[in-house]
Amino acid sequence: MHTDEGAPVINNDDTMTAGRRGPSVLQDTWLQEKLANFSREVIPERRMHAKGSGAFGTFTVTNDVTKYTKAKVFSEVGKQTEMFARFSEVAAERGGADAERDIRGFALKFYTEEGNWDMVGNNTPVFFLRDPKHFIDLNRAIKRDPKTNMRSSNTNWDFWTSLPESLHQVTITMSDRGIPSSYRFMHGFSSHTYSLINANNERVWVKFFFRSQQGIQNLTDQEAAQVIAEDRESHQRDLFDAIEFGQYPKWTLYFQIMTEEEAKQVDFNPFDLTKVWPKEDFPFVEVGEMELNKNPENYFQDVEEASFNPAALVPGIGVSPDRMLQARLFSYPDAQRYRIGANYHQIPVNYPRGVKDFHPYSRDGQGRMDGNGGGQIHVEPNSYGNWKDHKDMAEPPMDAGDVDYYDFRGDDNDYYTQPGILFNRMTAEQQLVLFENTARAMGDATLQIKHRHINNCYQADPKYGEGVAEALGIDIKDVDLTPTPRDSDQANREANARGAENLNVPTEPAQPASVNDLPEEGRDTNVQEPTSLTGIMDDPFVL
Repeated sequence: MHTDEGAPVINNDDTMTAGRRGPSVLQDTWLQEKLANFSREVIPERRMHAKGSGAFGTFTVTNDVTKYTKAKVFSEVGKQTEMFARFSEVAAERGGADAERDIRGFALKFYTEEGNWDMVGNNTPVFFLRDPKHFIDLNRAIKRDPKTNMRSSNTNWDFWTSLPESLHQVTITMSDRGIPSSYRFMHGFSSHTYSLINANNERVWVKFFFRSQQGIQNLTDQEAAQVIAEDRESHQRDLFDAIEFGQYPKWTLYFQIMTEEEAKQVDFNPFDLTKVWPKEDFPFVEVGEMELNKNPENYFQDVEEASFNPAALVPGIGVSPDRMLQARLFSYPDAQRYRIGANYHQIPVNYPRGVKDFHPYSRDGQGRMDGNGGGQIHVEPNSYGNWKDHKDMAEPPMDAGDVDYYDFRGDDNDYYTQPGILFNRMTAEQQLVLFENTARAMGDATLQIKHRHINNCYQADPKYGEGVAEALGIDIKDVDLTPTPRDSDQANREANARGAENLNVPTEPAQPASVNDLPEEGRDTNVQEPTSLTGIMDDPFVL
């Protein structure tokens, strides 16, 4: 055993004292070092996605997609690239249980020869928001109340129902896919729209979809409660054990492609994070296979210190006008600089190991350990030809408009069509579970909030609203189901205020009657064995 300075530790059992029963002395520097290091072992936790698991693996190209992109990671069939994956829960803190109802993070880092490509997605194709101004509010809504320090179903559902565009994501979260049985049995989505640029400098828009080759397996609320009671690390244990015993999980990567001309013609905003691209109109193109085959050697170094950045792109993969994506381009690397330091890219799991001759322009900063550029000149321009940029890799220009605060509700206020399609593609039993989960999750939210959600669901499909109302024990005849224009921020606020005079009262948590008919182990509604995978075109959750 050595000190951090390399000296042998003389005594790790007894503190140096003044006399056999006297006080300890300051010169016991090993005691001081242990105490000081202990106080600094914990780094700030992620504001979202704090609880996570990770593994290393490889990505192999299985189909020629070079007509879409010049990115070398996709340059030829059979090419392999090392990678790292981190799966997580969105709302849970570090100590949260894995089997909670929540979105799962699906973050991937590909160590390509052109730099790291980070695909920072989720296990759902959409999200609650399409404008980043309310992202901080979402974080607060789904986390802890400032007074009670407990999660508040009232605050959570007040926020969700006040943004009708969130209904699509809420529907998925409250469905049987809201609690995957483990990280291996879920799909992954970029959710955002990105761009691909080919060797001719032509752009297409793209969404990335990672389809689980293990199939989809989920837990009901009842099953999840039993799992959590026995093992709060159920997802991590399943992933780690599977890899440890050679059962390597795999996912197939697909592109969804939309041309720039098609983007101008579709009847929805293709850069809206609350909407999907219909698979019948924009079919999936197989790209390759991701396999996770190596567990981390040290969780803290490999998983906790892993950083993911949507701005970590390589030539041939670019961004889009997606408002949420644009905000994440700044917020994610900024969060990493705060959480693990300005030189977070030097941590082994984050280092661009695929680049042969890596010359970062950044200098100095706390924790610098890569030589810091040595003694070479550190300015550009200079007379020595150092620090050349790569203008030849510039992307084609992107159409833009006049700068202003554009109210997105005036551009597209169709919040209900896609949630309605999703609802109607569910089986009757899946719909029933959706109603039950929603009723339980709404807890003691006020009557106003419950009425508002019933109305939102009813606008998507009358049976959806009726089912939620019944599960909540509310007579739908008492709910104002009048469609309200929400084509501006002001109109949306006015719609949300409806019923404030007489409905803003707390309620008792609902207990859906049908829950009494469940077997003790709960209802299992959506399990496909690996030998009978649900095809993409048959999967109701991939619209």
